[in-house]
Amino acid sequence: MAMQSRKLGQLEVSALGLGCMSMSALYGPPADKGEMISLIRAAHDQDVTLFDTAESYGPFTNEELVGEALAPIRDQVVIATKFGFDIDLATGARRGGTNSRPEHIAAAVEGCLKRLRTDRIDLLYQHRVDPEVPIEDVAGAVKALIAAGKVGHFGLSEAGVQTIRRAHAIQPLAAVQSEYSLFWRGPEAELLPVLEELGIGFVPFSPLGAGFLAGKIDETTVFDPTDFRNAVPRFSPEARRANMALVEVIRSVAGRKAATPAQVALAWLLARKPWIVPIPGTTKPHRLTENLGAVTLDLTDGDLAGIDIEIGKVAVQGERLPEAALKMTGL
Repeated sequence: MAMQSRKLGQLEVSALGLGCMSMSALYGPPADKGEMISLIRAAHDQDVTLFDTAESYGPFTNEELVGEALAPIRDQVVIATKFGFDIDLATGARRGGTNSRPEHIAAAVEGCLKRLRTDRIDLLYQHRVDPEVPIEDVAGAVKALIAAGKVGHFGLSEAGVQTIRRAHAIQPLAAVQSEYSLFWRGPEAELLPVLEELGIGFVPFSPLGAGFLAGKIDETTVFDPTDFRNAVPRFSPEARRANMALVEVIRSVAGRKAATPAQVALAWLLARKPWIVPIPGTTKPHRLTENLGAVTLDLTDGDLAGIDIEIGKVAVQGERLPEAALKMTGL
């Protein structure tokens, strides 16, 4: 397998990155730390260079994991992390809501650097837009961190297009992160055209629809009580039953292409734009290798047109996030 490279703004990364969140949070109990360190290093052995984490994953524990795993190969990888939720920087306690006050950003980054065992963060995202802090102030704070050599590039996560424009005018953005997949195509309407206009890369998270597009989940699947999907409307049993029509479209293509559904879903994203870099996550070595195989799957124009036609016939059921979480996106 020959991993390709892509550009997020001026930042060069592997065409597929590794989302590390699920190793520590939200998809059930944390995975075994030693096994996850091995998995992260195995991703690098397979030429993955972009590793995505955040202070809020845990909180803090995912950054500690990623830092330990990547310490021996620090100069060979790109580390992306995020600030922006209101987290007590001493205890890790969640206080609810967001906090992007410039002084809090500066203090949060010091904690990130320590946990990641590094002297700089290659790509620093604001995790969610803070409605109480002008985005110009946020961009200015990150610009100062870039000038100080503590941050390489600036990014936003789940931000609206006007916020993106305003931030980019103060400190050029390398990347914007948002959910995007065959399960959720919302970014196509406004976000992708603006990113193309401004020369900003796009990093889709949940590129496999929180696992649904891999074809291993159906209406009978029981999630761990701590798994966030229990609270997501589109993962209700009724929605899963209806949404299996989406998986059947992908399975059909996979069968014709001698691929897996996950590979088709990721290859579809890679084919959308040359500046799109999905970050699928996993805790299983065989799934890692399977996902990375998407870079060699060639979907022709005919394949892509056929997928669009068939997917267009499916009415996806259920919102992609709980209501409170949705209200924090697109600001």
